[in-house]
Amino acid sequence: MDLTKTYPRSVREEFAGVVMLARATDKGRAFAEGKNGEYNYNCPMDQAVFGFLGIDKDVYLAKLKQLDDAKLEQWVKETYVSRKSAAEIAQWNAAFLQRSPEKGSDSEAYFVNLRNQVAPGRTDVTTWPDLLDLDEKRPVPVRA
Repeated sequence: MDLTKTYPRSVREEFAGVVMLARATDKGRAFAEGKNGEYNYNCPMDQAVFGFLGIDKDVYLAKLKQLDDAKLEQWVKETYVSRKSAAEIAQWNAAFLQRSPEKGSDSEAYFVNLRNQVAPGRTDVTTWPDLLDLDEKRPVPVRA
């Protein structure tokens, strides 16, 4: 995958039933090929999904070098997702999609600056998934 020419999958896209993991997979594949561009494998959002599932970033990187998406997804389901209940996965997915920067933090200042660059006037955008989708030219509905 060449992330110098395209975007990784959206945070919202599920992989093995878990949001963010498809994106982390794309970034890992690009990183392994030296084509990650501005994207960082094992960024804080990747770390969150890895932490939730109990995945070691280096083990995951090694597996994604060996397996295509279908086999990697099956391995993740069998090895990690199977340890979680459907309710735990659903709760984590919903909470992750609502991730926002902490009020008053450097992260919030970065968020607001980026939002003002990519979507001036979209003060309804308050979550990282929405901001990343906007930045990567994906549609984000206006929220009240």
